[in-house]
Amino acid sequence: MSTAQYEIVPLPREIWKGTPIPLTTRSDSYYDVSITPMDDKGCTVSLVRKPAEQEIIHTPEEYDFPDSLYQDHWEKAEAYEIVSEEGKLLACIEVCPEEWSNRLIVTELWVSDELQHQGIGKRLMDKAKEIAVQQKRRALILETQTCNTNAIGFYLHQGLELIGLDTCCYTNNDISRREVRLNLGYFFHKEPVRR
Repeated sequence: MSTAQYEIVPLPREIWKGTPIPLTTRSDSYYDVSITPMDDKGCTVSLVRKPAEQEIIHTPEEYDFPDSLYQDHWEKAEAYEIVSEEGKLLACIEVCPEEWSNRLIVTELWVSDELQHQGIGKRLMDKAKEIAVQQKRRALILETQTCNTNAIGFYLHQGLELIGLDTCCYTNNDISRREVRLNLGYFFHKEPVRR
């Protein structure tokens, strides 16, 4: 079956709530984060891509809070999938509105190894952008990590840009662990810069 024949269909919450996402990340590089101390003149933040001494691998088993669909704190989430003819989950995306800021958050995005590099991720991101436009959201946002350089490259290629970072989101040693949270965003309407 060609990837164009895979249909994107909704995942009903009552059936899929709590389904684990087998999200394993592998990378041979990372973005090194360095921040100079802030003073009354400002500070400098830099992200420089560097090769890893050994492959960086993160699996769901190492986290207390592994990825899964329809987690309780994403009350208004909706998820979509691509399934095989046999009904096997091959890829999925979950989005949730952030009402107070009028943004749509991609809370989960996963593509199985067998469908990697075939345009499935792009189709799922296009679905998220379509939902954001239908809901009249001002931006689409998501979170990734500095060690997930493959995902970062994909998101940048999809038109997202860096909108922020958090150096202690996961532990107090995220910088040394090379797993700093990066927030990326896609803007539907950019306002003119006022000077």
